[in-house]
Amino acid sequence: MKKLFYLLILGVVLAGWGAVQEGRAQFLDNEIRGDRIYLFYSEGCPHCRDAEAYLAEKHPGLQMERLSVRTRQGYDLFVACVRKFNLGSQVGTPLFCMGDHYLMGWADDYPEKFEAYAKSFLK
Repeated sequence: MKKLFYLLILGVVLAGWGAVQEGRAQFLDNEIRGDRIYLFYSEGCPHCRDAEAYLAEKHPGLQMERLSVRTRQGYDLFVACVRKFNLGSQVGTPLFCMGDHYLMGWADDYPEKFEAYAKSFLK
């Protein structure tokens, strides 16, 4: 019985290791490019809705990668952005990654910050 238990534990550990390696390979394929604006959002996030309403009003044609953190690709790129800017574990949405700048959350003074950071992307 003990052998079966240990074999089961070994199987779980090996399966977990394989998932970690697959996730690492997936992460390496996803990188944040400096020539794009990325908007990471979460469904139901009120700050995300506010940021998107601002963008729809002020910059309706602005090209950006809009990614839900609930999808695999969105989450992987979200993690890449978090690592790029060394944001640690206290992160949230919306999260904008644009060149050498990021903007997390959305508040009354954020439109001004967004305009300053996105200036080189606006045509």
